[in-house]
Order: sequence, then C-alpha cells, then structure tokens
Amino acid sequence: MTDATRKPARPSHLGLCVADLDRSLRFYCEGLGFTEAEGYDLDEKMLAGIDRALEVTSPVQLRSQMITNGDLKIELLHFAEPKASGAPSVSRGQIGFTHLSFFVDDVDRVAAELAALGGTVLANTRAQLGYEVVFLADPDGARVELMAPPAKD
Repeated sequence: MTDATRKPARPSHLGLCVADLDRSLRFYCEGLGFTEAEGYDLDEKMLAGIDRALEVTSPVQLRSQMITNGDLKIELLHFAEPKASGAPSVSRGQIGFTHLSFFVDDVDRVAAELAALGGTVLANTRAQLGYEVVFLADPDGARVELMAPPAKD
C-alpha cells in the first residue's frame, strides 16, 4: 500500500484493568455518565493465545466490559485469572498512560459525587489553569481529571 492510499489509524478504545468490575461500573457509569455496552467473558479455550496478546501468564479468565460516553469507549478488564497486580501512574510526569480528562459544570460537586462512588479526591491537585482543575484517583488509583470553566464573579 502506498502512502497515498494508506488509511489513517482510527481509535478503537482505551483499556483499564480493574480490581472490582461492579465498583468501577458505578464510578464510571453513575459518576461520569458512561453507558454499559458490549461485554465478553474470555478465556484461553475460546481465544487461543490470549495470554500472549494480553501479556499475562496462563491460565487466563477475564471479563471485558465496554462502556461508552459519546465517542469515548473504555474497556474495563477484570481478571479472574491471573489476578491483576501493579499500580497506575501517580504523576502526570511518569511515562505512559497518566489520566482521563472530563469537562464538567462544577468540579466540586462532581468530585464529591465521584468520591462517594469510590474515588479519592487528590486535594493538592486543585488549580486554576484557565479552567478549574482537580484530579481524582478512580477506585483502582487511575487518575481522572475534572475540568470546569472558571466561576464567574
């Protein structure tokens, strides 16, 4: 295929590994307005090589649950086997995935709602950067940024 006929890559989805699927569904669906979409129970019997593709050890058994909000699709991956491990980035200056960002009407209200759904408000991240900004950790520690227009005086 020549460069002139090459089709550009199109986004598909973003994947997040979660420890508790129900808790994460509440956080993202009730708290941030996502809707459950297709979901799959996957294992090596149905998908030979899934251990290699996901870079985990065998045996593999997991739930892949898609959620959508507008054009954004997130795949929540909940592993029964092997158990998930590790920790998400705690700094936006760390290489790799650092955060999801959402526009909201009221940073404080939405942050409080998300905290009630298992998130943790990272108070020291509150800033006025042309927008009101605050970061939270989702129930598994992945960073979520809330942005709202500045309050009118």
